[in-house]
Amino acid sequence: MTNIILFNKPFNVLSQFTDKGTQDSARKTLSEFIDVPGVYAAGRLDKDSEGLLVLTDNGKLQNRIASPKFRTEKTYWVQVEGTATDKEINALRTGVTLKDGDTAPAQVRAIDEPANLWPRTPPVRFRKSVPDCWLEITLSEGRNRQVRRMTAAVGLPTLRLIRYRVGDWTIDGIENGHWRQA
Repeated sequence: MTNIILFNKPFNVLSQFTDKGTQDSARKTLSEFIDVPGVYAAGRLDKDSEGLLVLTDNGKLQNRIASPKFRTEKTYWVQVEGTATDKEINALRTGVTLKDGDTAPAQVRAIDEPANLWPRTPPVRFRKSVPDCWLEITLSEGRNRQVRRMTAAVGLPTLRLIRYRVGDWTIDGIENGHWRQA
């Protein structure tokens, strides 16, 4: 039977069980939160991103989730610096040009700050003179740091990035730093 774990990854935690950094490195890894043998992350979530990370012991499922060829949808809640205009949202929807080529169209909409959002440690640095807003972005491709690069390309730098959904799984009901079986 396939083991599937849904983990609400905190900020500043690596999406792996060991840290292959320097000897002096004290970076947090999945092993500080999950003690289930034989499961591995299906895809990655950057250290400075939060939210849903799916882990499994099934290599085929892991590949299906992580491989761009299967186009598994992933939804992100993104706090950006600035106020998103229709022009910027439409640019994200139709695709933007990055150094590694044009992105596929994305589903994008402005949202209110998500309800029941946990505080981030350390907190996001705010500037009193610069507004911020939240976007919900759904992608079906998975380039390295894609959401951050896309929002930057339209002039809206990402302040906070939370993956809410992978395929049919969400972080609903999972506290930050906790996990549950799917």
